[in-house]
Formats: sequence, C-alpha cells, structure tokens
Amino acid sequence: MTIVITGTSSGIGFVLAEYFGKNGHQVFGLSRKNVESPYFTTIPTDITMAEAVEKAVQEVLSKSGRIDVLINNAGMGMVGPVEDSSKEEILKLFNLNLVGAVQMMSAVLPIMRGQRSGKIINISSIGSEMGLPFRGFYSASKSALDKVTEAIRYEISPWNIDACTLHLGDIKTNIAENRVKTNVSEPYRTTFDKVYALMNSHVDQGTEPLEVARYIEKLLASNRWKAHFYFGKFGQKIGVPLKWMLPQNMYENLMRKYNSLDKA
Repeated sequence: MTIVITGTSSGIGFVLAEYFGKNGHQVFGLSRKNVESPYFTTIPTDITMAEAVEKAVQEVLSKSGRIDVLINNAGMGMVGPVEDSSKEEILKLFNLNLVGAVQMMSAVLPIMRGQRSGKIINISSIGSEMGLPFRGFYSASKSALDKVTEAIRYEISPWNIDACTLHLGDIKTNIAENRVKTNVSEPYRTTFDKVYALMNSHVDQGTEPLEVARYIEKLLASNRWKAHFYFGKFGQKIGVPLKWMLPQNMYENLMRKYNSLDKA
C-alpha cells in the first residue's frame, strides 16, 4: 500500500511512518521538518498551506502512482483557560487541527475516486468527546474534526472510500514540549498549575506509540469500519460511554475528581 501520513517529524507520526515502512508499505511523511529515515520518504510540507499540500500530493503520485491510505496525524495541543485564550491562538489551533486535515482529504480524494478505493484515518482524541478543563479549544478542534469525518463518510461512500476518526487517549510522546500554552491569569493560576502537572503525568504514563501503530495496522486490515474508534487505557476510554449514560451533573463531578478539581 501507499500510505501518506502527516506530522511525521516526531511522536506518533514518526513511529507510524517507520512502522509501516518496515512492514513493506511505501510511506510518505508530510511534515514541516525534513526527517531522514530509511523506512519512509519525507516531503517537507506545511499542511495549512493549500498549495503546499497539492504539491506534496502530486509528488507522491509521481513516485507511487496511487494513494491508498491517508493518516491525518498532524496536530497541536493547546492549554490554558478559555477566558485567556486569544483569537490568534484559537485560529492557529483550528487552522492546523481542522483546516489542515480537511485540505489533505480534499487533495487525496480525487485520486481515491479514480481508484474507486481508499481509506482515511483522522487522528482525534478521547478528549474530543468532552470539554476538558484548560483544554477547551483543543477538545473543540478535535470535536469539529470528528463531525466533519462523520459528514464526509456519507459523501465519499459511493466510490468505495472510507473514513474514520481514531480517538486516542494519552500516548507517551513529547507532546508536552510542543503544546501552545496560553496566558494564565491570576484567578486560574493555582488550579491550572495543578491540572497541568496532572495532564503531563498522564502523558508520561501513557500508551507507547508503537501500540497505536499496531492498532492502526489491524484497523486497515478490517473491512468493518465505523465512524469512531477509541484507543487508550480503560480509565480514559470509559469516560465516553459514561458521558452518554450518566446524568450531566454526576458526570461533571466525576470529571472534577479525575482532574483533581475542587467545586467552587
């Protein structure tokens, strides 16, 4: 298979690209940084720029002649109080997490239609299913990607093309180093510091990225796709059905406890 993966300069994307390359697939990694690897080809690309995306996809076609799989992995985290987040920070986040992913899908879909086959995996987060404290805009950006994926599934199904979102829990990567950290005003400082330390500890104790690669490998081998798949530790995945089942106030109290938040 020819697989295109975005955000391959580090973290999950790099591990995915090397894993599938080692397993005999032709892998192209799209990232702003050029990364040398014997297992995949890097095409330096800023996926927020439509022209750069089109150029990268054409380069893949010139070398492979087809695109079987797109994994939209590129994204960024953002932490801070909703009140303190600036318009510029919010737009930058959505431009990458949502618009960049949409531009990638738009670029590969004409190719997949011509093939009458293709699969798209949009990497989302378990946190997209709920508004996480001090990660409200990150949750919102991933939730928006979820809804776009749900919509596009209907639109592309006549050509035997499928798409899904893969909601990840905490994965052990360097994401904490690359998050956008907004201003934190005094009223939130003590609470934020406590929650921020907790979220970083969850990442440190997270699932290894290699396990994500193995899960995606099984997903690609399956013909039974649905809109949403969830991967992570049980304590994180269980938060999704609990939100559906529990009364809202009870669920919010559980979330406060999980995030070590005191009710005002």
